[in-house]
Amino acid sequence: MDYKIDNNANNITHQGCCKSSASKLGNIDWMSDIPSTGEEFPYVEVQFKNTRKGFYLNSNNIPLEKGDIVAVEASPGHDIGTVTLIGKIVQLQMKKLGFDPNQTEIKRVYRKARQVDLEKYEEAKSKEQDAMLRSRQIAANLNLDMKIGDVEYQGDGNKAIFYYIADERVDFRQLIKVLADTFKVRIEMRQIGARQEAGRIGGIGPCGRPLCCSSWINRFVSVGTGAARRQDISLNPQKLAGQCAKLKCCINYELDTYNDALKDFPSKEIPLETIDGTFYYCKSDIFAKKMTYSSDPHVMANLVTLPIERVKEIIELNKKGVKVDSLVENNDNENKKPQPDFQNVVGQDSLTRFDKKKKKKKKKKHSNNEDQNSSQNNPKASNNEEHK
Repeated sequence: MDYKIDNNANNITHQGCCKSSASKLGNIDWMSDIPSTGEEFPYVEVQFKNTRKGFYLNSNNIPLEKGDIVAVEASPGHDIGTVTLIGKIVQLQMKKLGFDPNQTEIKRVYRKARQVDLEKYEEAKSKEQDAMLRSRQIAANLNLDMKIGDVEYQGDGNKAIFYYIADERVDFRQLIKVLADTFKVRIEMRQIGARQEAGRIGGIGPCGRPLCCSSWINRFVSVGTGAARRQDISLNPQKLAGQCAKLKCCINYELDTYNDALKDFPSKEIPLETIDGTFYYCKSDIFAKKMTYSSDPHVMANLVTLPIERVKEIIELNKKGVKVDSLVENNDNENKKPQPDFQNVVGQDSLTRFDKKKKKKKKKKHSNNEDQNSSQNNPKASNNEEHK
């Protein structure tokens, strides 16, 4: 198998496999090793700046490969992008995203990018930073409650897309006129969310890893406080909010697991009636399948932790009008199996166990005196040594 180093993505690839993309939008072409049937799919996937992608028709049957820079149809003019998927997997990707070429007007691939196209493209890209700063100043002068997060020029430089963030509806008709007069290009305004902006900026999360939105997430799902309540997470805004000031996407990661575990739990709203008084729900250990109850609905007092089987049993007795003597069964202690007492034998939990210096053993200074005393006590051995 022939390997090579991809310097752009810092990955090692081999023939027959796709190049791993450093971008979070890179797809793995798991069908690259499947031999072709001779009927190539006429559509290709092309990626542009930021999170913008599109499917284009290769009507001229241009021999394209992944990584080729192509000029594609745009409105108006043409745009420059990179081919990310070709072949049969494009059809599966279109089906996954619900993209129907028969119902949508699809644009065409013109040609592979020429040197002139690349020069125009680089010239247009060099204007993006200055255009973003100037457009922010213009929006501030017009007293618009919006933030322009990024600017993307089209490959031929005839059009510019301004990505903005706004909490409320913004009337930017006057802004478009001023931007068109300032930059002499066609203007398109495109609204993005705070999560998408955080994905562009990037950063490190509280877990110590790069932000999910900047590393691999390309579809954002709404996150609600109900997901945090479902997992018994403290509703602390400082801990629940990410760098985008929205709820963290990772709150949804384990939600399905918690939902499955909570199916066996009784309702938290039902109190437990005993002869001594009423106990109210306080907290629960979901995966240990235990619930803790308090004698006071507002203060944690006289806490009692019960398995959910016992809680269900008490609820059924209360429905029949029976109040139990005690929440804890009398034979609970008898039926409990002794749990092994785990002890730290080797001291592996100590972080400073390698910092301890071993004590050196002191050498015996009176070794010669001991030899002399042993020879005096055993004269035969000394006589034999003298005879030798």
